[in-house]
Amino acid sequence: QVQVVESGGGLVQPGGSLRLSCAASKSVFSVVWYRQAPGKQRELVAQLTTTDSSNYAESIKGRFTVSRDYATNTWYLQMNSLKPEDTAVYYCMTDWAGGTYWGQGTQVTVSS
Repeated sequence: QVQVVESGGGLVQPGGSLRLSCAASKSVFSVVWYRQAPGKQRELVAQLTTTDSSNYAESIKGRFTVSRDYATNTWYLQMNSLKPEDTAVYYCMTDWAGGTYWGQGTQVTVSS
């Protein structure tokens, strides 16, 4: 099994920045970031693989960046120019040995 733990959420003003972390207990191949706003379906935000292949949702392109720390198996979602519509619970997800593992989620609230 893989343990996946997100951190870094919080309250930020519009235009501000946050960096979310996703710590994986194993050296996984890729991490996908999702978010779910109240009353809405969970949506894919960004994805990064160990070959540095990345993919971003149109709504966050140019504002969010994914990266990772090889040494600590920690994956990051840098979020800049945040907007109120970015408010959601953010999750990271990974696959390992045929299983899919989700973190517990971290709340991001963008409000003045």
